[in-house]
Amino acid sequence: MKTHLKRSGLTLTAFALITTGLIALTYELTAPRIKSQEQRQLQKILGSIVPPALHDNDIEHDCTEVTNVSLLGDDSPKTVYRARLQGEPVALVLQTMTPDGYSGDIELLVGVNLAGQVTGVRVLKHQETPGLGDKIDIRISDWILSFNGKSIASGEQKYWAVKKDGGQFDQFTGATITPRAMVKAVKNALLLAAEQQQILFDAPNQCLAPTSGDHNE
Repeated sequence: MKTHLKRSGLTLTAFALITTGLIALTYELTAPRIKSQEQRQLQKILGSIVPPALHDNDIEHDCTEVTNVSLLGDDSPKTVYRARLQGEPVALVLQTMTPDGYSGDIELLVGVNLAGQVTGVRVLKHQETPGLGDKIDIRISDWILSFNGKSIASGEQKYWAVKKDGGQFDQFTGATITPRAMVKAVKNALLLAAEQQQILFDAPNQCLAPTSGDHNE
């Protein structure tokens, strides 16, 4: 009986080791491909926020990080991508989030040019209700394009609200919480960009592209 139990234990241990090894091997084989796909997706999103014709640098490889609880949603460091033309600043793309979505956190990117105008906004992640709050997704609705070209003029922050609250942005039929959270998040990103524009452009680059000699070990 003991011998049988010992053999069963050894068999289970061997099976667990083999399974763990296969999982690790699969990860090692697929990780570069997943990272490459994520990089292409990031490039696509950044290109939709700041058109390639407006800059000549690789935005995804020119960035810094900033932490601001009150304006960027929480205390985690957020990436700020920087667009430049012939070395001169063109626009910032700020990663931000809002915890005020109807179904949880909403993560997004907000592009802001030197004049303080929105160049584009895209949602990266959300859990909003299909058919209602998910209209913040560009694949579902063009509502998010309503931010394009908007800025915060002196004394006009009150207009950065949905129409139900006296602002300029449409709410969704049957869903006000989600667009209200989005408007607030974009407004706060604009405020941060205005406050720290030069600091963010001058900060050391934390997204340098890998050199040809770099490799994973």
